Amino acid sequence: MAARYTLSQVSIALCAPAARAAFDVNRAGAPHRPADRQADRRQGMQIPNWDNPVGTDGFEFIEYTAPDPKALGQLFERMGFTAIARHRHKDVTVYRQGDINFIINAEPDSFAQRFARLHGPSICAIAFRVQDAAKAYRHALELGAWGFDNKTGPMELNIPAIKGIGDSLIYFVDRWRGKNGAQPGAIGDISIYDVDFEPIPGANPNPVGHGLTYIDHLTHNVHRGRMQEWAEFYERLFNFREVRYFDIEGKVTGVKSKAMTSPCGKIRIPINEEGSDTAGQIQEYLDAYHGEGIQHIALGTNDIYGAVDGLRGKGVKLLDTIDTYYELVDRRVPNHGESLDELKKRKILIDGARDDLLLQIFTENQIGPIFFEIIQRKGNQGFGEGNFKALFESIELDQIRRGVVQDKA
Repeated sequence: MAARYTLSQVSIALCAPAARAAFDVNRAGAPHRPADRQADRRQGMQIPNWDNPVGTDGFEFIEYTAPDPKALGQLFERMGFTAIARHRHKDVTVYRQGDINFIINAEPDSFAQRFARLHGPSICAIAFRVQDAAKAYRHALELGAWGFDNKTGPMELNIPAIKGIGDSLIYFVDRWRGKNGAQPGAIGDISIYDVDFEPIPGANPNPVGHGLTYIDHLTHNVHRGRMQEWAEFYERLFNFREVRYFDIEGKVTGVKSKAMTSPCGKIRIPINEEGSDTAGQIQEYLDAYHGEGIQHIALGTNDIYGAVDGLRGKGVKLLDTIDTYYELVDRRVPNHGESLDELKKRKILIDGARDDLLLQIFTENQIGPIFFEIIQRKGNQGFGEGNFKALFESIELDQIRRGVVQDKA
């Protein structure tokens, strides 16, 4: 029987305090706060143009590590990624699909491998694409971020980084003037992959894979009471703003989440914490991961039906949805225009309204407690919150049956 949804997979997953916090709110001072949070929430993800102090322009890459890096590579290949380049001096490989870059760091005695010894298979770093990496790094340090001593070898780029969620890192990556005259900060034809990496012979540098094209968002799971602190971390350093807030209560447990978005609108990070004293899905992740961290990555596509078929065809396990969910779709999302038979066949979830839809589906846990979301936006810029309440009770019932939480009835 296919695994069914867990609360963290339909809420928006995220984490909190580790032994070394990456950001000291008292040290950094009061964070920037939007003048009107409620106005931001009403606008949803239709982001206005606000000040972008470091020139963010999306995710550049996500870096993974594991005690068995080979298993990560095999997973990414099943997901439609292709190994396109290897580091010139280190055991580091770039996997690509569309504009998504996944990096596997298997270099012995590296930060990544030390991270793996603590957290197991995990995400040890993310990278923000910015206009000027050195300037972004200085800006973050001036506002209280903790820098990371990035040891580099001869003829290697020194990519600046700060400490992020849990023990992970946030890198700053820019582009350089290329032979076609691209200005610094523009998407030129010279990047870190051209400098530090060598192309793998015969590999297509721009693979289509299963049609996954970009990183839509990723989530943090934090300890209860830490959600606001991490929201302030992103507000203070990068002028992120809160665009969604959720407070979902079930029969026994609950979840709270703040969805933060960068000024460029391309970096979206929902931050989750437990909504009650009762240990639920967020705490289950924290226990398995040994601390706060990134719990899931949402990958965008223009054809979720084809992407799901491709993933399942390669053996990637996707979560099941009870059939009764689809009996209520027409009432909940009238005039949606999608084929219910095709949605039900693939177990795809739907949210929004006519001409403002979101389609999504989640994998089972793939990298330790980390999973992936496949998402197609048809005008809707939310996170599928309309699905949360619809699935919450069945999720909580599953936890009660497994003994993770106790029924108070």
